[in-house]
Amino acid sequence: MAQKAPSIEVNNLTYFFADASLGVHDISLSLPPQSRTLLIGANGAGKTTLLRLLAGKRLAPSGAISISGADPFKDGLEGVTYLGLEWVLNPIVRTDIGVVELLRSVGGDAYPDRRDELVHVLDIDTSWRMSAVSDGERRRVQLAMGLIRPWTVLLLDEITVDLDVLSRAEFLGWLKTETEIRGCWVRWCWVGFGMT
Repeated sequence: MAQKAPSIEVNNLTYFFADASLGVHDISLSLPPQSRTLLIGANGAGKTTLLRLLAGKRLAPSGAISISGADPFKDGLEGVTYLGLEWVLNPIVRTDIGVVELLRSVGGDAYPDRRDELVHVLDIDTSWRMSAVSDGERRRVQLAMGLIRPWTVLLLDEITVDLDVLSRAEFLGWLKTETEIRGCWVRWCWVGFGMT
């Protein structure tokens, strides 16, 4: 039986940080299944805060966020993937370890077709050593690591910043296909200009 595509509901969400500063104010939105949503705003506008709340990384006020009827923080939703800066800064991806070992460590052997597709789409050379790659190459490997396991909701927080234009276009094409074939949902956060 096919998994039901997720619905995303945010109702009058206001969030304050521990120091009482405002994170986001009175956000309401309803996103349909299979949508690809781009979240654009200036630094400090609350984009990352909203994505972390949607991912269940922060506790939202009760009833403010629902993903297919569940609270992402309280219910610890399976299939919600958040790739943000703290994930990118993981020190393991700067050590002298091979791409094959890294992909295996995150389930690459359990999803070989998906692994191979991501290696192709992201133009990853499986002979790379992580200590000897560029930032863009490292980011491509990290994206593959984060996406090997199938997801139903994908939250990307400025994660494609180090990708060149061609790599980014290929990756976004892959995301589009994923949402159409698997009925999943993508929310992508970006700060900047020059987007098409």
